[in-house]
Amino acid sequence: AGVAGAVQVAGGHYHGLALLGDGTVRAWGMNAQGQLGDGTRTRRTRPVAVRSLTGVVQVAGARGHSLAIRNDGSAWAWGYNAFGELGDGTRTDRATPVRVTGLTGVVEVAGGRDHSLALRSDGTAWAFGHNQYGQLGDGTTTHRSAPVRVGNLTGVVAVAAGAYHSLALLGDGTVWAWGRNNLGQLGNGALANRPSPVRVGTLTGVTAIAGGRDHGLAVLGDGTVRAWGANAYGQLGDGTTTRRTSPVTVAGLSGVETVTA
Repeated sequence: AGVAGAVQVAGGHYHGLALLGDGTVRAWGMNAQGQLGDGTRTRRTRPVAVRSLTGVVQVAGARGHSLAIRNDGSAWAWGYNAFGELGDGTRTDRATPVRVTGLTGVVEVAGGRDHSLALRSDGTAWAFGHNQYGQLGDGTTTHRSAPVRVGNLTGVVAVAAGAYHSLALLGDGTVWAWGRNNLGQLGNGALANRPSPVRVGTLTGVTAIAGGRDHGLAVLGDGTVRAWGANAYGQLGDGTTTRRTSPVTVAGLSGVETVTA
């Protein structure tokens, strides 16, 4: 109900988002921090309109906040903001969308547990919010309420977020990661947190990426999938429940075009 004509959907931890063909957004579910963007903090069991937001081309959900890109390249966010994950220069929760400060030409957004990522059309990646484990990639562990550039990455074509780590796919087919690494979710063969991007294994020819809570996924140009990080529940698909600090092949998959986690 209320999402006829949806062209994209996204999920937060306890809320959902739908982008309609007319460029407006609907949201439903938990709303204690204003993550539905309808101007209230009332839980909704049916979709409601996100207020004052038109011309939207992408939406993304996080734990307690939501993100969107408009067709003018601006990024918008609403909901939980205790760590600055809305990127508006404050740490005040917002029940309606606010513009992410200082970013133009945004082509993709992604939400982690309490941090956000944005990819600009110039191939640079930006981050804001929670940074205890270095998941903003700016070389520090300082929370940021306004966007900071992720390391010196250039040529970025996609970004993805886990709970406390972040990922970027470069145009050369390599994957880079930063942030928490206690379960190998950075895929660099180690378990130390990294506040600046490190290369994920020796992966090349990657065409798509995704971030789970504590693991990562990559699709290769040959249609196979690689995975790394936490594996207690078999989420790496390699036939084991063994944590992997470097990418392993997901068994039995071919012809894959995209992944999600």
